[in-house]
Amino acid sequence: MRKNTTAGYFLLIITVLFITSCSPFAKLQKSGTDQEKYDAAVKYYKKGEFYKAGLLFEELIPILKGSTESEMAQFYYAYTQYHQGLYNMSQYLFKKFYDTYARSEYAHEALYMHAFSLYKDSAPHNLDQTSTMTAISAMQDFINTYPESPFRNECTRFIMELRNKLELKAYEKAKLYYKISDFNLGSLKSAVISIGNFQKDFPDSNFNEELSYLRVDAQYNLAKSSFAAKQKERYEDVVKYYQAFIDKYPKSEYIRTAEKLYGESVQELDRIAAAEKAKQQKKENEGDPATKPSRVTTSEASSSIK
Repeated sequence: MRKNTTAGYFLLIITVLFITSCSPFAKLQKSGTDQEKYDAAVKYYKKGEFYKAGLLFEELIPILKGSTESEMAQFYYAYTQYHQGLYNMSQYLFKKFYDTYARSEYAHEALYMHAFSLYKDSAPHNLDQTSTMTAISAMQDFINTYPESPFRNECTRFIMELRNKLELKAYEKAKLYYKISDFNLGSLKSAVISIGNFQKDFPDSNFNEELSYLRVDAQYNLAKSSFAAKQKERYEDVVKYYQAFIDKYPKSEYIRTAEKLYGESVQELDRIAAAEKAKQQKKENEGDPATKPSRVTTSEASSSIK
């Protein structure tokens, strides 16, 4: 039974290969003239058969170099890749077209499609965002090159969308450091630094109210968990971050908890100040050993008289 099934599969494969090899497209690839292939490629493209059109244009481009059809072959070829969802390839081909035919009537569209392909190829926010930053740069370059372009508003909207993706990535990174901050001081430090960086990069973000509070919380726990020598400076930062938070978000839902952290930090600073004052007072009462006269024994005194 298995032998018959295997034989049937082989027969099916052979039949498919035979039919394919005898198809008009296969015959065109094998024996068609360059002009016939070009005309067919354009027809396939207009019918939406982008795979077949792409195969023909890819074959023709080296052959048509220097001819009147060469420019359009490269332009169509870039679009065949785009329409198949091969955005990394299409962005490369559109940019190559623009660099090669900068004076073409299609140069403007090609540069836009280069940027748009990069936008389409941008990774989800939870992955590495190098592609997103590349797409933003390409969109901005297009706007700078063609400030009056009808695509300008679209590009501006795409840039905002891509920046929102970067914002969400940065927010989740800062939150992640905060969530794991109970494990070690390094995570607490990273949470404080990441939140500060986020606030600089995205000053108008809707996430800033929450993150401003979390920065107070993370800094408080960092100060509380630190060695005595580091506590004063770190509690002072809690007070500083709290004051910035309360100034910007006086009606925040996190106010009460933030006030508690602030109050405890002030108490700790008072305690540290009192301890430092007592230490200084003790030092003054005892005097500096270096300035005290040394004790002289009776024998030493006698020797000195002699």
